[in-house]
Amino acid sequence: MIETNRPAAAPAEDEPDLLRDQFKQLLRYRRLLGAGVGIGLLGGVYLGISTSDTYVATADIVLRAPTDDPFNPSLAPDKAINIGSERQVALSSSTANEAAKKLGVTSKDFAGLRSGLQVTNPPQTMVLRFTYTASSPREAATRANAMTEAYLLKRQESLDVTRDKMVKGYQDQRDPVAKNLDDLVKQINSMPAGTGRDAAYASKTDLQSKVNTLNGNIAKLQALDMSPGRVTSPATPPSGTDGPGIPMSLALGAAVGLALGLLAAWVRLVFDPAPRSEGDVARALRAPVLGYLPRPKTGGGPLLAAGEEDPRLAEEFRSVAFRLAYDSRFADRRRLLVVAPRGSSETAAAAAVNLAASFAETGKDVLLIEADLRTPVLASQLPTGAGRPRWSQSPGGQSGGQSAAHGESDWPDGRQLVVDAGESGAFDLIPGEPVRNVARALTSSRATRLIAEADSPNSTVVVLAPPVLSYADALALVDRVDGVLVVCDPRAVHRSDLSRIRELISGAGGTVLGAVLHAPLPGEKRGRGGKASGSDAPAQASRPSPPQPQPLTRQPNQEHRQAEPEQHIPGDGTDTVALRTVRMGRR
Repeated sequence: MIETNRPAAAPAEDEPDLLRDQFKQLLRYRRLLGAGVGIGLLGGVYLGISTSDTYVATADIVLRAPTDDPFNPSLAPDKAINIGSERQVALSSSTANEAAKKLGVTSKDFAGLRSGLQVTNPPQTMVLRFTYTASSPREAATRANAMTEAYLLKRQESLDVTRDKMVKGYQDQRDPVAKNLDDLVKQINSMPAGTGRDAAYASKTDLQSKVNTLNGNIAKLQALDMSPGRVTSPATPPSGTDGPGIPMSLALGAAVGLALGLLAAWVRLVFDPAPRSEGDVARALRAPVLGYLPRPKTGGGPLLAAGEEDPRLAEEFRSVAFRLAYDSRFADRRRLLVVAPRGSSETAAAAAVNLAASFAETGKDVLLIEADLRTPVLASQLPTGAGRPRWSQSPGGQSGGQSAAHGESDWPDGRQLVVDAGESGAFDLIPGEPVRNVARALTSSRATRLIAEADSPNSTVVVLAPPVLSYADALALVDRVDGVLVVCDPRAVHRSDLSRIRELISGAGGTVLGAVLHAPLPGEKRGRGGKASGSDAPAQASRPSPPQPQPLTRQPNQEHRQAEPEQHIPGDGTDTVALRTVRMGRR
């Protein structure tokens, strides 16, 4: 046998392809992106308006530590000055009070005076930068300079107070020693020569040394340069506002809003239970995506796509049929079960019909079985003609009706219609019909013999079943069909649903051959499998359609006998139906 292609799981993608795919997925959430850009633009407008009358003036101060030799390289200013503490002093209320006295600001406006000041420290420097924001350029410069002067004054006062305290401390230590020294000198002058006078002279030397040391410390403190610092860049009135302007604010707002929108879209993408790409569908089903049906130009698209004005749909179905034909798992048995996950099976019905037409176009004998016995509609929506029920004969010559009399299910009952697919040819249709016991009908011996027709040479059987997660009908057929094709809208099904479908089909002894994806149907709300449309399907399908007058034809081998009205069964192959194109209805 010729080696055929056996589709497997989706191939590994390169990192650039994955990033490109994720970016495309983010673009699906256009509402979040638009909301982010809108919020950013509103923020940009607010920023542009709020900063249109704001002026900023800046002044720089270089701090200095007290020193007796400013040219001594061994003195490190950053060791003598804590720049963080000095910044807090510059922002303190004491500095603001000093500036308020100079500016004549009342206590009512004192809080506003402090709120406009910002003090920063450029890295690796001993510079304090005073930045003041005000509603006018002159006011901003005046208040910035007042704040710098007030800070330098307060720092000068702090340094002077510290020096005075230290000088006073040395003086307090020196004065008692100096008094003792004076008393000792008077004693020495009145003492006679001898050992006592010599001991007194030794004590005098010690006291004199202590007094000289304390006097030296006092002199050193009094000789210190106590300059707190100097203003290197006084504040000047700014020539323009501090804000970036309306155009720049809008551009910045749009950029920030787009970033927020992308972040929100990414979070939504992470927590989205729906498949985010064809790769997610393939990984959940462990089967390839065989095709993605294009959105029809008008309405919901025809049930039979062959011969339509838009050939894209028919070509996509031909491509899916081609890929199935070259799958060894399908080529071995040529039995295909077409199902939807849940909700409406309208697109699954269209896929089953068009795949049957595509297989018929390749010259195969195709039998389409409508195993959806709950809402059967194919017989009324397809161009059909009378067919010969060659499969309905039971062993021993019993017909379907005779078998039904022995207690078997009423379906299949021997009806077989021929569907005219135009240029694609024709294929046989076993229409479904409502029965009392669906499970018994699907597992009956006649249904098994019907599906076994695929064992004949050059034959293919396509079975349409209800949604696999809504009913167990499809699982009853899996072990006899083996190959399953899942037709779904990736935005209306969850990844967990697809994994569950794979587990159910594998547990029943079948194999998922692949998936066919499609866009949401017109008028169908996006949700978990289209529950709204699926719940209405039985009610709509159960409504009787208005009767249409159709001419009766002669029965085979009974040319002179017409069917009696009370024995006529609509759709039993004895009535002729004009060829027509029927739009897909709600299932």
